[in-house]
Amino acid sequence: MSVDAIILGTAILVALATAPLGVFLVLRRLGLMADAISHAVLPGIVLAFWLTGGSYSTLPNLLGAAFVGLLTVTLVELLAKTGRVRGDTAIGLVFPALFSFGVLAVSLYYQNVHLDLDAVLYGEIAYTPFNDFIVGDRNVGPASLWILGALALVNFAFVGLLYKELKVSTFDASLAASLGFAPALLHYLLMALVSMTTVGAFEAVGAILVIAFLIVPAATAYLLTRRLSRMLLLTVLVGAVACVVGYAAAIFVDASISGAIATVLGLQFALAALLSPHGGVLTTLVRRRAGWQAKSRPEKRAGLH
Repeated sequence: MSVDAIILGTAILVALATAPLGVFLVLRRLGLMADAISHAVLPGIVLAFWLTGGSYSTLPNLLGAAFVGLLTVTLVELLAKTGRVRGDTAIGLVFPALFSFGVLAVSLYYQNVHLDLDAVLYGEIAYTPFNDFIVGDRNVGPASLWILGALALVNFAFVGLLYKELKVSTFDASLAASLGFAPALLHYLLMALVSMTTVGAFEAVGAILVIAFLIVPAATAYLLTRRLSRMLLLTVLVGAVACVVGYAAAIFVDASISGAIATVLGLQFALAALLSPHGGVLTTLVRRRAGWQAKSRPEKRAGLH
């Protein structure tokens, strides 16, 4: 497999893995929570690294991230329920505390290992072809394709198997509870998968681009449709197109691949905000103009101005 195919395949798999989760994060207005989790899971990675005696294997990292991700959500909700702070303020209190704890742990105890903050925040997708996945003594190919491919399958299976339950609990949690769908359990499962997906994509694209993939394609799709099934498909399409166009642009101008992909994601959202049939800026102006013209016709026919 060529280097270009591995890099582009990694980016598209990140888009696929984050798409089904991002749709429900946007619909539940939990975009800021995704940002908080993506930073707060750092102590989970450090904890997994410490418990495994210095191993940087994938599974302990995913489990550690899921644990701290759930801890983040729980602490935020407990703070918000006290009534002393709002939900967004609670997020602003919890995630800097956990992230700074992880930063301190890395800087004090793990300076000489491959757990640097640049990798966590920014990643470097151009290096993914050189990080192989070793099973026993056998090299089975790029680790990013295996890890992100598995996460994409898990996330789509989660949404596919629990589609009805997620849909009802997203729009009416009380109805979901009365039907026995356990909305609280679904919420925590969703947050655990967000944590695991974030960590799985850390090394490939960094936390910042993961947040962009979790939120921007779904937000763009929400501007274009109000049907959940179409929103899921559009989210996948927006993310995949951004990967292809962003990668081509980065190669053409010799710039950062992650930066180019994030820029294309932003441009897609701006275009959707202009042309959206649901309150898009240009769409609204055209409708208002058409309405004014329709109202003025009888006056013109009567010779009035």
